[in-house]
Amino acid sequence: MNRNRLGLSGIEVSAVGMGTLTMGFSQKNLSTGEGARIIVHAVKNGINFLDTAQYYDTYRYLRPALDTIKSDENLDMPVVCSKTLESDYESASAAVDECLSELNLEKIDIFLLHEVRGVVDLHERSEAWRALRDKKASGLIRAIGISTHHVDACRAAANLDSCDVIFPLINKAGMGIRDGECPGTRDDMAEAIKLCSNHGVGVFTMKAFGGGNIIEDYVECLDYVTSLEGVDAVMIGMGSLDEVDTAVSYFEGNLGSDYRPDISKKRMMVDQSDCEGCGACKARCVSQAISWNDSGLAEISVEKCVRCGYCAPVCPVRAIVFL
Repeated sequence: MNRNRLGLSGIEVSAVGMGTLTMGFSQKNLSTGEGARIIVHAVKNGINFLDTAQYYDTYRYLRPALDTIKSDENLDMPVVCSKTLESDYESASAAVDECLSELNLEKIDIFLLHEVRGVVDLHERSEAWRALRDKKASGLIRAIGISTHHVDACRAAANLDSCDVIFPLINKAGMGIRDGECPGTRDDMAEAIKLCSNHGVGVFTMKAFGGGNIIEDYVECLDYVTSLEGVDAVMIGMGSLDEVDTAVSYFEGNLGSDYRPDISKKRMMVDQSDCEGCGACKARCVSQAISWNDSGLAEISVEKCVRCGYCAPVCPVRAIVFL
């Protein structure tokens, strides 16, 4: 599979990366052995870029997978990216140490401030950013950056001191894109991505399928995001061997343009770690399939849901996924 350099970072990654969120507690909650097996399968088939995060609960899959890869002389170690939601210096620094310990690594390739919600949030997390800069200076991180759904944060990353990479959300439907406190557009995000790339910041994208909500248009979705100027790699959530094989097939040019994934067993669900309980989805649901749970967050009734997908576009934080 083709390898691309992430901006000026010097880090080379496969054109497609494997996101592990899908495996974790908020979605499929795979067994440790099954998750590790899928990761090793991905690396054996040419994917050398793996994404995780402190709160994903997926270090437990990566640790045995990385141990297996290390022991195989025919495999190279993949590039690993992790992230933290912390905002203060001590907690962000501890998050890096936790990652290294949990994954049994001496250094991590990429570490990000996770889910930066606009330039105000970026400013409020300046001490966490300082911690990442210090960890990089000490040799524990190769490259640092931010992940974001926000156009304004993506723009800011182009001139953010020491920012090596950015991990923005973009898809052909513009689902989940924000700009400050307002909805954002795919075109504005595409321009922000181009700006970052022009400043030497490496770009890898998320949510090409809009959290699974537009995955029926699998090839069209990937054609769109891979055509964007400045995109170095595309991170795709994968939770099965078939999902790995399909992604590899596309990026090696072997997937037919008429490919349509089987979604007959998929269902709409609310990622509880992202939901803010705003009620937008509940108000939009024509089937009255969405209610509040004991935590004051939205839940979708499998029995009532007709999978129309009307709820997903109105969620401001893209918490509704099609799994």
